[in-house]
Amino acid sequence: MFLASSFSLNKGDTMAKCWKSKPRLSPSLCSTSFLTRFLTVLLFTLHWVSSESSDVVQKDAQFGVPYQDTVTSHNQTIYSFNHTVSRNKTEGVRVSVELLSASTKSPILFVIRQKQAVLSFQVPLILRGLYQRKYQYTQVGRTLCQPPTLAVAETQFFYVDVSTLSTSTVHYRLQVSRVESFTLQTDTKFTFNATPSQPQFFKYVFPDGVDTVIVKVNSEKNFPCSVMSIQDIQCPVYDLDNNVAFIGMYQTMTKKGAITVQRKDFPSNSFYVVVVVKTEDEACGGPLKYYPLLPDELLDAGNRSKTLDVVVYPAIDSEVYVMGMLFCLGIFLSFYVLTFLVACIENKRMNRKREGFLKPGDMSPAETASLLGKGLTPASPYEYGSFADNGSTISSEPVTDSLASAEGNYGYMDRSLDTVGRCRQESLSSVEEDDYDTLADVDSDKNIVRTKKYLCVSDLARKDKRVLNKKYQIYFWNIATIAVFYALPVIQLVITYQTVVNVTGNQDICYYNFLCAHPLGALSSFNNILSNLGYVMLGLLFLLIILQRDIIHNRALMRNDINALECGIPKHFGLFYAMGTALMMEGLLSACYHVCPNYTNFQFDTSFMYMIAGLCMLKLYQKRHPDINASAYTAYACLAAVIFFSVLGVVFGKGNTAFWIVFSVIHILATMLLSTQLYYMGRWRLDSGILRRMLYLIYTDCIRQCSGPMYIDRMVLLVMGNIVNWSLAAYGLIKRPNDFASYLLAIAICNLLLYFAFYIIMKLRSGERIKCLALVCVLFTAVVWGFALFFFFQGLSTWQKTPAESREHNRDCILLSFFDDHDIWHFLSSIAMFGSFLVLLTMDDDLDTVQRDKIYVF
Repeated sequence: MFLASSFSLNKGDTMAKCWKSKPRLSPSLCSTSFLTRFLTVLLFTLHWVSSESSDVVQKDAQFGVPYQDTVTSHNQTIYSFNHTVSRNKTEGVRVSVELLSASTKSPILFVIRQKQAVLSFQVPLILRGLYQRKYQYTQVGRTLCQPPTLAVAETQFFYVDVSTLSTSTVHYRLQVSRVESFTLQTDTKFTFNATPSQPQFFKYVFPDGVDTVIVKVNSEKNFPCSVMSIQDIQCPVYDLDNNVAFIGMYQTMTKKGAITVQRKDFPSNSFYVVVVVKTEDEACGGPLKYYPLLPDELLDAGNRSKTLDVVVYPAIDSEVYVMGMLFCLGIFLSFYVLTFLVACIENKRMNRKREGFLKPGDMSPAETASLLGKGLTPASPYEYGSFADNGSTISSEPVTDSLASAEGNYGYMDRSLDTVGRCRQESLSSVEEDDYDTLADVDSDKNIVRTKKYLCVSDLARKDKRVLNKKYQIYFWNIATIAVFYALPVIQLVITYQTVVNVTGNQDICYYNFLCAHPLGALSSFNNILSNLGYVMLGLLFLLIILQRDIIHNRALMRNDINALECGIPKHFGLFYAMGTALMMEGLLSACYHVCPNYTNFQFDTSFMYMIAGLCMLKLYQKRHPDINASAYTAYACLAAVIFFSVLGVVFGKGNTAFWIVFSVIHILATMLLSTQLYYMGRWRLDSGILRRMLYLIYTDCIRQCSGPMYIDRMVLLVMGNIVNWSLAAYGLIKRPNDFASYLLAIAICNLLLYFAFYIIMKLRSGERIKCLALVCVLFTAVVWGFALFFFFQGLSTWQKTPAESREHNRDCILLSFFDDHDIWHFLSSIAMFGSFLVLLTMDDDLDTVQRDKIYVF
């Protein structure tokens, strides 16, 4: 190059001189000078090429024969191979090289020249790991890319060029062999070995009638960490640790790996299965060895050979998709049919009972005389409730089962209906809760009423029903607003996630059950999304049930029905509407989470679980404390704080001792404040004098005289609640679980179950009973919850570990070859939640003919 540039400059100078000296010098002189200089440069160039050139030796080589040879900077060897390539059969060719010299300053360069591809690599091969660590491999094996041919049979040549810049002799061994099992067969397992410097790849051709396959790669060893990749049939094939992620779909793996491949993504109807062993195990959750970071230090990778087997299975066809969707729809539509049948049966039973009440001749003379002696007629609608609008067991106002039960209604019929219905005759103009809370007749005695030792529902149901209905309807409208503002960005985000997965091919972004992930369109795991349909459908069914019961109750109020006005638990349906909406949103957001499940969007799946648990506890409390239940604004503010801590825990909670200390302290303080609020029914103040009042209470009740708590039942519940919550706080502080969102959900569920069990026990202890329908719902729901939790704890994937470790938990489909264990959890948990809501709705139906001043508060 230097000589060429010199020649160019000299030539330019000579021409310039000839041009400038044209008037004074003859043309012959210029030509002679130029020719002399050109010949001089040519002689020097030929001498340099002859002195610097190396000897090139070309050899005809054979497959399967090892060649041990040497190479220096002065000689170059070219090995010539030929083989027959056919259109219907692909034969793999593998080049294996081993460096025999102990050390060399310059590597050997191998260049394989094919008809339509070129592959080059050096030996020793240098691969980089984390923090720019360098690992040296002296044994290298590469499979040649086989471009397709159009001819029926064709003989192709390829050449292996061996060269080096080392001045000393370098020994090596070269062997080129055929890969007999290069093309994978369906349902046939093939076992092979791979190392970081000796990757493997195989070809698979879609057979006729198969549009989707699942490629599974397994190994008996966790480590070394490896990568499986699906790439199109094109050259070059990216089969090294530093370039395998450049194209196609790929995922890290330890023992298990699986990728679903669709024919539509590969125009050639075939693809390569590439398996690469990584230089380090950190990506698969393995330890990262400590090495001193010295500049340009080459590290010994050790033995990183791994035995793996690959098998390709045909995936499900369109008929299985249709069967799965019909099965899912059929299960939940059956609940609509069952509800309709129960409603018809109950309506028929109620009509027969009403007809019996309207026929005094059907009664004995003694029963008729008994009723007349009480000032009632057998056809009195106020004794037995209104039957005109009772359409079903779920949506009807329960009545007494026999005439004898009428005697246990505590003589509430003696009260004037004019007094009872007075509030319904008032103007329906807008009213506020505070307007009634500050009236003299209420404010003067509510502190006394709410601190009685034994409270009845009538003591805590003194506010106007219209005001309370407005108060509790806000729960529904607020959660509907929250749902819209929460769901829209969630849907946008998960669509972006799925797009990123499809474009980059990185299967480590989403934590699917890859052994049972059935794609549909752009969705990678349609079955996990479809199984959430139950939450939406059953949530809608619950809303319809609540709507019907709400309509029936309003009709009863308009008739001034004594049972609706003065008996039973006050009917406020706002929280029920909110619960049904939350169940539907749980299904929608759980489906969004399963579009691409990972730790960054797990809160989508849990946020409305917190909502449901909180709303259920509020509904339980509201049943017998309608006047003092929390407002929607307070409740949703507290739930927002819970979700806020959930996000903080997911982001900062893993192994962070400071976070767990702060959270445990907040958890215990919140438990104590809530316990105080519940014990005193809100009749206490958190101000500067709280400490003085606490000390005075301790002195009067514990030191001066030892007296027990005034409200024994409430104290028992709160003591148990504090024990449970303090234990959970201690567990979190000691164990510091990685899955903070599930830990927080466990706290909510434990408190809900504790309160529910306390409610049932106190209900039975107070002499109340559970009607048949409610009892069936309780037993059915308990059984379904048991099965649901069994499938939930199967743990098919977990984002608490690396994607490769999560895939060790993957399992095959178990239902219709379409649904896995987690899908069954979705089915059963949606049914169980629906049953739980029905329990809350029907568990106090036995009190609908009992006067409220006879229903105890607990």
